[in-house]
Amino acid sequence: MGKRKQGYVAGIVKGICSLLKGMKVTLVEFFTRKVTERYPENRSTLVMFDRYRGTLAMPHGEAGEHRCIACGLCAATCPNGTLRVESATVVDEATGRKKKTLLRYEYDLGSCMFCQLCVNVCPTQAIRFDTAFEHAVFTREKLLKTLHASTAAPDTPINK
Repeated sequence: MGKRKQGYVAGIVKGICSLLKGMKVTLVEFFTRKVTERYPENRSTLVMFDRYRGTLAMPHGEAGEHRCIACGLCAATCPNGTLRVESATVVDEATGRKKKTLLRYEYDLGSCMFCQLCVNVCPTQAIRFDTAFEHAVFTREKLLKTLHASTAAPDTPINK
């Protein structure tokens, strides 16, 4: 009977020691200085890391030109079907050759996994991820972004 009582008391002492260790850690963390970002107040000075993947973007030049050749590799590579590329084949009057032109480039931010496969596969580096991170909206339709809207005629056939 004495051995059983020793095991009981030893268990209680071990439990109290464990509780005190946990309370010590809690008290130390309670009194250490906090390093929390002051997010809403520091929007103007907040800088995200260069490698952060926020939103897919298609950079345009001053005259509105872009590098996209409407090959569709980005849409084919995307595992979620996040990208939709609409293109048309146009005959160049100067050379007489057929050339694909981009009509519409849609990006669904709500279903994007930010895997960057589309950026890696693009042969002309026409798309990239920027560091924008505020994407809170009330409806999913607002997450559907058009990265490029062409000025082509609406009756132009679209190759999907």
